[in-house]
Amino acid sequence: MPTDEEVVQTAAEAAEGVIFAHYRQSELRDFDVTVTFEDGVLDVDVYVNAPDDADADEDAVADEAARAAGDAVDELFADADS
Repeated sequence: MPTDEEVVQTAAEAAEGVIFAHYRQSELRDFDVTVTFEDGVLDVDVYVNAPDDADADEDAVADEAARAAGDAVDELFADADS
């Protein structure tokens, strides 16, 4: 069974990976990934502020990043059960 810290770290890394797949860090004005895991409940909040002329829609990227975080945690638990 993964520790709470492993769950949070896995989710955060997955979310950041999605963000940086769409944007270079230098072009982001700001971004924030907040992850909590308490009593078996994962909460992921992603905020992305990119320039208006960026190729990717920041809301869509934030949603994709949050989904990727959840998927990564699901995989972490599946691997632990194997």
